[in-house]
Amino acid sequence: FLAAYDPLDPTGNITIKWDVVSWTADGYVASVTMSNFQMYRSIVSPGWTLGWQWAKKEVIWSMVGAQTTEQGDCSKFKGNVPHCCLRKPVVVDLLPGVPYNQQFSNCCKAGVVSAWGQDPSSSVSAFQVSVGVAGTSNKTVKLPMNFTLLGPGLGYTCGPAKVVPSTVYLTADHRRKTQALRVIRSKHTRKE
Repeated sequence: FLAAYDPLDPTGNITIKWDVVSWTADGYVASVTMSNFQMYRSIVSPGWTLGWQWAKKEVIWSMVGAQTTEQGDCSKFKGNVPHCCLRKPVVVDLLPGVPYNQQFSNCCKAGVVSAWGQDPSSSVSAFQVSVGVAGTSNKTVKLPMNFTLLGPGLGYTCGPAKVVPSTVYLTADHRRKTQALRVIRSKHTRKE
């Protein structure tokens, strides 16, 4: 841990939150949010790269606001082909200016994320992922493991994923609250 200690920002971290927002026929849809709680360290160009390892044989059917860098071997799927079949997918943000139907809130900034202490409104990056072959309930879904977060420099040391209380969402008209069905969180501290 000493290697990740920053005397100017001793408690700074980047937190990844994985909110399961709905169930599908063979898995779930998750909203993935990256919050940069560092006071002074932004993620600058060429931006963040997020990876993880699936616990079982999950696939990514589709993504909005981000994409994997490789599709992998999806030859066992006939007809509907997943976005990614890799056991260890690697995800990057989309570039500004992508079509509206590929955007998700707080996406599409080429992976650039401001430090919370400098610009809180730009300190979040997010995307949506549809996960298949994953189980369809809190009892059958397994958490992604071994998160990695890379950025310019040495990248980040990643803590284990943990189940945390559900995120509550407010509808656009502020009249209704909904909540995630399951939430995991992983904290990442900068390598020095």
